[in-house]
Amino acid sequence: MKTRLSAAGAALLTLLVAVLAFGQPAQAAAGFTVAGGKLYDANGTEFIMRGVNHAHTWYPQQTSSFADVKALGANTVRVVLSSGDRWTRNTNADVANVISLCKANRLICVLEVHDTTGYGEQSGAITLARAVDYWLSLADVLAGQEKYVIVNIGNEPYGNQNYASWATDNANAIGRLRAGGLTHTIMVDAPNWGQDWSFTMRDNAASVFAADPARNTVFSIHMYGVFDTAAEITDYLGRFRAAGLPIVVGEFGFNHSDGDPDEDTILAYSQANGIGWLGWSWSGNGGGVEYLDLATAFNPANLTSWGQRLFNGANGIRQTAREASVFGGTPPPTTPPPTTPPPTTPPPTTPPPAGGCTATYTVTNQWQGGFQGEVRVTAGATAITGWTVRWTFANGQSVSQSWNVTLTSSGAAVTARNVDYNGRLAAGASTSFGFIGGWNGSNARPAVSCAAS
Repeated sequence: MKTRLSAAGAALLTLLVAVLAFGQPAQAAAGFTVAGGKLYDANGTEFIMRGVNHAHTWYPQQTSSFADVKALGANTVRVVLSSGDRWTRNTNADVANVISLCKANRLICVLEVHDTTGYGEQSGAITLARAVDYWLSLADVLAGQEKYVIVNIGNEPYGNQNYASWATDNANAIGRLRAGGLTHTIMVDAPNWGQDWSFTMRDNAASVFAADPARNTVFSIHMYGVFDTAAEITDYLGRFRAAGLPIVVGEFGFNHSDGDPDEDTILAYSQANGIGWLGWSWSGNGGGVEYLDLATAFNPANLTSWGQRLFNGANGIRQTAREASVFGGTPPPTTPPPTTPPPTTPPPTTPPPAGGCTATYTVTNQWQGGFQGEVRVTAGATAITGWTVRWTFANGQSVSQSWNVTLTSSGAAVTARNVDYNGRLAAGASTSFGFIGGWNGSNARPAVSCAAS
């Protein structure tokens, strides 16, 4: 027998469905998902961005920057792209290569269109609708990359004028992206040159989130001179936390022409509350804001004072970044490692000694004069608290950059020791580290040894 649900009952049911969808924990998925105001990767592991912005569209030749920021500990890079309306269009092939570079360096890629910057105030800036056209033209490149790519519709899409349509325009943009088949997590920037001093994003974020049929949208605030006190920072970010809405600091600096942002509070509050952030920017700034370069002339060995603060300071990248679990690394410390190997993993033919470890060396990519290597460390029959891997190159190879490891060389001899977050391995558990090297003539794989502590 069919019964008709009352109007009040139907409304209550709709509300319950929305609440359940909003707070449902993420499990294994095609890509990133959002639940309860947090971002989860495709394995259902919480992911907190710790990275930098990189102006790829103006410096397309600086492809080594991806390895450089990874070597300094970052887990995410926000990549500046152009739709071709204000600067040279980043082609489908170029964007595909950017994604490949991110994945090769185990970085999550946040891709953004910069041509929207300051729309309504900045001459030549394009609408969010025009930015969506660009994203849809990249659909074939983006398909299948949901585990590694987040789509940031448009950078700072309104200036300080004509921003009243921010919510409607973002809702429409998200709808078109979903209808066009994009299932990625979507990131939306605030108006007012990203700083939302009018609180337009803050007060309308819930409606924009609800307009996404996938409930898979993240909000991005840019913190410069508007956020020059601890109270302003904690109040703004805290309101998103209280509402259960996902928020990241998509750009910020340690100084700016419109004021002096409180970067210490941004970093400390974000760390205490699980909020992601992306510092502006790796290198190549001009127009009077050269002080926002993290590295001088794209040289990772020549960090600026801002770069030293962001990478090596308190609550900075080296202290707090954790690689996305989709790259197969050790889960974050808050997730207890398994006590035994997964049952689907066949036992090794020769069990490693109790308390020991083994290591495998792989060349994952190679080009003329250079290569990328990966070493996977596996604990033996009992848990270990640290490891040291050693090898000796036979053909004059050298290592120039590394990540997820403390690596030193003496001539041909290389010693690689765990860092603080990947030394403890349960019995049978594995972790990995990577490096960029050079070669000349041949690139034979060396024998490697592993010692546990």
